[in-house]
Amino acid sequence: MENKDKDENIKQIDVVAIVKAMWQHRKLYFITLPIVIVISCLLILCVPRYYNSTAKLAPELSSFNSSSLGDLASSFGFDLGNSSSNGDAIFPELYPDLINSNDFLTSLFDVKVKSLDGTINTTYYDYLATKQESPWWSKTMNTVKSWFAEKDTTTNANNNKVNPFRLTKQQDRIARSIASKVSCTVDKKNYVISISVQDQDPLICATLTDTVQSRLQQFITEYRTSKARKDLEYYQRLCADAKSKYEKVRQTYGSYADANNDVILESYKLKENDLENEMQLLYNNYTALQGQVQQARAKLTLQTPAFTTLQSASVPLKPAGPKRMLFVLGMTVLAFIVITVYSIRKIIFGEKQ
Repeated sequence: MENKDKDENIKQIDVVAIVKAMWQHRKLYFITLPIVIVISCLLILCVPRYYNSTAKLAPELSSFNSSSLGDLASSFGFDLGNSSSNGDAIFPELYPDLINSNDFLTSLFDVKVKSLDGTINTTYYDYLATKQESPWWSKTMNTVKSWFAEKDTTTNANNNKVNPFRLTKQQDRIARSIASKVSCTVDKKNYVISISVQDQDPLICATLTDTVQSRLQQFITEYRTSKARKDLEYYQRLCADAKSKYEKVRQTYGSYADANNDVILESYKLKENDLENEMQLLYNNYTALQGQVQQARAKLTLQTPAFTTLQSASVPLKPAGPKRMLFVLGMTVLAFIVITVYSIRKIIFGEKQ
């Protein structure tokens, strides 16, 4: 019986009755909708516009052993657990975590930025701390929070250098702001790295995108070539030491041979032979180390990853947001729906007129 009653109530809802109810409240539409449009425009105009700039990189797949069975399986979404077999601890999938680390974020504090109109020319830290625009309600909330916030007693031993291990509240706030503006995504199928930066100025946005791209490449290059560079430095030191010893013995041998050129005593000849043999051994050692240095240089070149730039950072011409027209339209539609529900509430809920 209850189901029949509900069906009867649904049937009683008439489109003509709904239109009449809406027409009876037409003044509410004519008054409320313009007010909503004006207020929406005023609110969205207070929100500063922002721009997006994107750069795309493709790392050398051979650097990550992409021919191995494990990486072939990972390209299809499977993990065989042998991804670390090549000794590399940082894979492209970890680049977003790397960019969000304090060490990387604080390294962007000293980046020199300049606005498109030239009115701003400072460091990125100072720009985020003092040059950012925000709507009035955000400023009001920040002011109220500052009244109740505890005083920041954290200080660095060296004020001229940021300590990522112990940031001040201001430095941590700026670091978190950078983390929210800089994003990095990696396509697991082809390892294409997409770096995007959002900012209120188009030139600063493109500058930061290019900086993040270059510093990420630099960090990965330094990491992957660290052992090869240490090996090269080690062999270069050995080679320089062997060369110094060889030249020293060679000079001793030359001076001794010149001073005893006409001497026929066997003791002098034996010493001369000993010096010559020692010089030859040191020369052979020096030559062998030179070969090791060349091999270390070749290994360093082999370990250096190559990145192909698929899309360079560029200054955006149009803002990415906020979508002002869509916001105003959305608020207007929402207000229209609310007024309509209010107008036909009696019809919907079966209330008596």
